[in-house]
This record gives sequence, C-alpha cells and structure tokens, in this order.
Amino acid sequence: MTNTVLYETKGAVATITLNRPDSLNSFDAALRADLSAATSQAKDDSAIRAVVLTGAGRCFSAGADLKAGFKKGKDVERMLLEEYKPSLINIAEMEKPVISAINGFAAGIGLSYALVCDLSVMGESAFLLAPFSTIGLIPDGGASWLLANSVGYKRAYALAIENDRVAAEQCLAMGMINRIASDESLLTTAQEWAESLTLKAPLALGRTKKIMRQAASLSYADAINSEAALQHLCINSEDSREGITAFLEKRQAKFQGK
Repeated sequence: MTNTVLYETKGAVATITLNRPDSLNSFDAALRADLSAATSQAKDDSAIRAVVLTGAGRCFSAGADLKAGFKKGKDVERMLLEEYKPSLINIAEMEKPVISAINGFAAGIGLSYALVCDLSVMGESAFLLAPFSTIGLIPDGGASWLLANSVGYKRAYALAIENDRVAAEQCLAMGMINRIASDESLLTTAQEWAESLTLKAPLALGRTKKIMRQAASLSYADAINSEAALQHLCINSEDSREGITAFLEKRQAKFQGK
C-alpha cells in the first residue's frame, strides 16, 4: 500500500483511514487499490476482530476524483466492478464488524463506503450527500441497494435525486447510522465501540452479520432454515461452550474464535 490509506492496529482493532486529505479523500486509482489491499488485510488477519473505517482531514470522502479525467462508459463499468467492488465486498463479507466513523461528510461513492459498513458513528456536524443526478449519473457502489434497504424506496429515491445534505440527526432518525458523537470524539468513540465488540464471540458476530446481510432477500421460512444451519455450527464451537460456561460461572468469557 502507498500512503493513500493508513492501516493501524491496536489490540484486536484495525483502523483504516482514507488518506488524501488535500483532495477530500476522493478516490483515484491509488486509493482504490490501497483500500482493496487494506480491507483484504483486515479480512484475512485472524488477530483482528473489529475494524474502523474513517477519513483523514476535513471529511470521510468526497467520492470519485472527478479531476482525474472524464471516463468513457466501459471504463467506468470496469472501474466499478474491478477497482471499487473488491473493497466494498470485503467490508460487506468479512466475518467481523466494520464501523464507519463519518467525519465532515460522505458524498458520492464515499457515501457507499460509509453505508456499507455494518455500524456507523457520525460526527455531530457531519452530513451525507448523494450528488449523482447533478452530474447526470445514478448512485453506484451499491448505494441504490444500501439506501433502499436503510430507509425504504420513497426516501431512498428522494435522497438519490434531490441532492440535499442529510444531517447527522436526520440520518440517525432514519436509521442510516447508529450513533452521533462530537466531532472531536468521533474516532475515539468508534474505536472504543470496536474494542468493546472484540470481547464478543467472533464466530457469533461473523455469522450474525452473514444472516443479517441475507435477511432482505430471504422469506421468513428460509431465514429460519439459514439460522438453523448456522446455529448448528455455532453450538458446536469452543466459543459457545466457553460463553455458556462463563455465563453459569458469572465471569467474563474469553473467546478464541474457534
């Protein structure tokens, strides 16, 4: 990785920071590649149990770097599928919680990265923005799916075409984020939340994430079936035995992810 992405660990928490502050953390080729590498590293490192994603400087991300030049249709399609999608899927599919710490604002595909995370903390003065229609484009990076599943079709469509800033309080009220923190304490709040999650059973967190991500596309009966199959794996794990034993002994469980 180059310095367009910072990767830091403390205990079992990895913090990934988009690091092009002079360009408002807009995505160029280097940032796309480096974020793919960083999310792969967090995904594959068994010592990491929770991840925080944030942006350096004034904002989380202003989206794609439009100053990098106008791309033709097939170039954009390839870029979305080959350069953006890997890191987005890493976040969505890694078997550990990812928390977005949204500072300043997240716009364009930056919005997609903020929302694809499992949990979100937003700075009190931060906002989200979907500016696609102002430049003749549609939401990308999975933003259409993320918005519709967060707030429902009518709200999602309005957010996608009206280009209004959505303030932190409004995001919280609509269920787009989980918490609001002061701008000064945002990153600390996200990291402390991530650290608290590392005390939970990793297998349970990962499999709960998997079933929740599937829930919107499953029937109720199919959800019961999927839960049963995953619960079968969980109940046979060392973590489950440790959790039950710790509960009965009234002590803090020590999970190993096994």
